[in-house]
Amino acid sequence: MVRVIYYLEVISSWCHWAEPAWSELKNCYAGQVEFQWKIAMMPAEGYPVSRNQCDWFYRRSGSITRSPYMLNSGWLEPEIKQYVVPNYVALAAKELGVTDDRVRLAIAHAAVKEGKKVGRWEVAVKAATEAAPLDPAKLLSRAQSEETAAAAKATTAEFYALQVSQRPAFLIENSIGDRAVFSGIVRIEPLAAAIDALRADEAAYASWQAHFGTVPPS
Repeated sequence: MVRVIYYLEVISSWCHWAEPAWSELKNCYAGQVEFQWKIAMMPAEGYPVSRNQCDWFYRRSGSITRSPYMLNSGWLEPEIKQYVVPNYVALAAKELGVTDDRVRLAIAHAAVKEGKKVGRWEVAVKAATEAAPLDPAKLLSRAQSEETAAAAKATTAEFYALQVSQRPAFLIENSIGDRAVFSGIVRIEPLAAAIDALRADEAAYASWQAHFGTVPPS
């Protein structure tokens, strides 16, 4: 089965714009393709330094995507240099069994749509527990654990190992070793085309094996 891994930063605006494509892909290929998401944290220098600068970026991405609304920069607190909190809380919820998109989307919505300060533990945990039946204390403990921090750093390293720098990023691969990597893409068309190509290749190999068997030993 073809697998798609979506590398994301929870409060990234471009990941926000990619969510409709991600949702549509999951609907179109339900039961045919394996989907999963992983954290790819941005470095401290990847964040805006002020609300004014953040709004400039939001005007640019919103205009490019033809959005009927503008994102809210109210989440930004310049004294926070790297927003690990929303990422760690989303990942902790995943580790506690909420493996779908609910929690990370709720935290992202609280930030970029409502302007809530999700760089604070209590705000991110509140958004998460309103989206899924999680115990706040247990979620906070897990989010603040060394294990969760290590897991987030490991998947971030996976992202950089793809030799890409833009989030969202998508790794599409099949069982015969075909791979496609997209970085910074927010539209469904190229992603769907790659999935179709990799599925077709995989099906062709299966057909060949049905007719001729496995590779002979000699």
